[in-house]
Parts: sequence; structure tokens; C-alpha cells
Amino acid sequence: MTGGGTRTVERARGAQSTGMTRITVEPAVAFGEDPRQYARLLAQVYDATMSGERPPARPREVIGDSWERVRAAGLRPDDAAGPAVHSAEVPRLRRESGLAAMIEDFTEGLAPLTEGGSSILVVADAEGRILWRAGPSAVLRQADDLGFVEGAAWAEEDVGTNAIGTALASRGAVQTFSAEHFARSQHPWTCAAAPIRDHRTGRLLGVVDVSGAASTVNPTTLALVATVARLAESRLREAHLAGLDRLRTVAAPMLAGLGRPGVAVDADGWVAAVGDLAPRSRVTLPDAVTGPTIWLPELGVCSVDPLPGGWLLQPDRESAGGHGTDTSRVVLDLRPGRSPEVMVSGAAGAWRYTPTPRHAQILSLIAADGAGRSAAQLAEALFGDAARVVTVRAEISRLRRSLSGLIAAQPYRFAPGVAVEVVR
Repeated sequence: MTGGGTRTVERARGAQSTGMTRITVEPAVAFGEDPRQYARLLAQVYDATMSGERPPARPREVIGDSWERVRAAGLRPDDAAGPAVHSAEVPRLRRESGLAAMIEDFTEGLAPLTEGGSSILVVADAEGRILWRAGPSAVLRQADDLGFVEGAAWAEEDVGTNAIGTALASRGAVQTFSAEHFARSQHPWTCAAAPIRDHRTGRLLGVVDVSGAASTVNPTTLALVATVARLAESRLREAHLAGLDRLRTVAAPMLAGLGRPGVAVDADGWVAAVGDLAPRSRVTLPDAVTGPTIWLPELGVCSVDPLPGGWLLQPDRESAGGHGTDTSRVVLDLRPGRSPEVMVSGAAGAWRYTPTPRHAQILSLIAADGAGRSAAQLAEALFGDAARVVTVRAEISRLRRSLSGLIAAQPYRFAPGVAVEVVR
């Protein structure tokens, strides 16, 4: 492959069949490619790039983007300090990670890679801190020398391009091989990592990773790691749905006898049962549910009663639909390397909402223009085509169902009295 007279090590993405779903991943070394020859090319690309010279080829896009982020953060390829290690915090971080219930699934699912004596299993939290390791003692000792230990911080900003940190930053499964790592000390290794998401909140829980000597690189490793991560997410989803079913058996009879609108939700706002309200899958709860009433963007002022595993919410008829908000401040967090987030605070408390990437774009655009934007202006900004107003209106309709009372129309803008801050 050529591009502007410069060879590229970029290659077509390979889709690995998992038997259950089809996961598209890009292995570091393609099928049929000689890893030793490829490692020599990578070393030439790396040396030229780090010295500011023109490289003989371009790195893969995911690696090139990571190198740019890491260099912009001020890291140097020959830094010898190693990662910060927080060993004393590991027990607490494990409890708070939400990953402990998945360790058995990871161990069993990745046994074909770790029981051969050449690779180790590593699980890190959403900040890239290693919480669990398992595998052959010889490989674990080599990892110790690298600082690849429990409690060590392996985010990109800590140790440069690596599978754990780059999977977190890119929000996708990543395999790094040899000189694709930013730190020279990591070049003898190959690693494959996949992020783990909690569908209840949309947030990353962490990363599962398999690491070993560079000579063990295999195109199928990344597909297996990604599959195991998705299976673990499915187990979490199944457990969540079972919890909703239990809540529904308690709440449905109560809602039938209320004689007024109500909704039963779990602790994350997912709806278990609805009475005399439009169907919905989730409501946005505040960070902490306190007091007998709360204000919600979708429902307005609601009375709150505890249920086993959740809450019974009964909207005030005059404020139902989200009107009457006393929200004073909205923070739109668009920092790179993390999921976009909306944080809302006011006299009724604080709550968070995780928008889709498209909704985050829309919120950013209307936040940048206090006077608001028409559907045509948003279509031009989003798609380069002012005629796509139907698509824009459909997106904003969905957005306003989640942020009702915060988004005004004609033109689309944040409601009067709402102070907005965008964090980039």
C-alpha cells in the first residue's frame, strides 16, 4: 500500500467471527505476516518518528493517534521512571471497580492464551490501574521488572502507548506489538486489551488484557480478548435484567392500585414498571436521591418512595413532562479519552447524563451560540448539508426526552436561566 510516496503499515481491518456475534478488530500483525520482519519495520518507523525524521512508513492509525496524544502530554520514549504504583489502594479499587464478579469469566475465557506458559491475564480499572494479574510465574516476574504490577497506573498519560491505556483512550479493542509501544522499555512485549462497559450507565468499568513476549503475537488474540470482554458485559446485562424483573414483581401491583401516574425505577434509573405514563426505558436520577421529592428532567417534580432495589416515583401533575426546572448550571464534559457527560446542578440536587456522541455534538453546538441554532444550521454543522433537517429534528426530539426543560426550541438553545460550561 502506498500513500504520498510513503509506505504505510496501515492495513484493512479484519473481522473475526466469534460464533455469537461478529467483532471487528484490527490485529497488530496480519495473518500470514512475518512478525520479525514487521518488528524491524516498526523499529525503523518508531526511531524516525521519535527523532523527528521522516519515517519509512506510517504506523497504524490507532497507534499514530496515540503517539500524538502521548507526545503532546510531554512523555519521552526513554523515560525510566516507570509507572506510579498504588499498592495500598488495590483492595479498595477492586471493591469499587465493578469488575470483581467478572474475574472468573476472564480467567476461564482466556485460559487458552494464559495456560500455555507465555502470557498473563491483566485486569485494570477505568483509570488504567492494574487490579488483578494471573499467569505463569516466569512471565509475571518479567512484568514485575517493567512495573506491570497490581496498583500500577498504565493509562496513556502515565506510561505512553500500550494496549490498556490506548484501549481506554480509543474506547475500542487494541493490540500493541513491539515498537508500537511508546516507551522503549515495552518493545519486548505484545499486549491485547478490550474495554468493558456498564450498559446501565454507559461508563467504562475498565479493561481486560493479555500480555506476553513480542514473539507470542498472534492475530487471533485480540479477537478472543474482545469476545471475552463482550461476554462479561452480557453477564452484567443479564444480572441487571434479572434485578429489574424482581423489582417489577413488587412494583407492578403497587402501580396498578395508585390511581395516578407513577414509575418504578432501579438505582440507576432504569424503568421496571410504568403506570399511566408514556412508556420509557430510563429516567435520569440525581447523584443522590434524598428527601421526599426530587426534580427530574423527564418528569418534573416527583415524590419519592423507596422500593427493594429502587424507587417509586410519582410526578406532580402540574410539573410532569419536565417543566418547572430549577436547574442553574449545566457542565458538558467533552474531554478526550472519556465518554461525554452532562452534569446538571441546581437547588433540587445534581444528576448526570451520558449522551450519545451525536447528542454531545448537538449540545456542544448550541452551547457555543447563546442565541441558538435552527435545524438547518445544525444540519450544516453536523453533516455539511443544511437540507438534513428531518434527521436533526429527530435527534433533538430524542435528546429533549432525556433533557426536557433544559433545551428550548425555535431556535434550539439552552433554556433561559441555565448557565452552561463546556469542558474540553
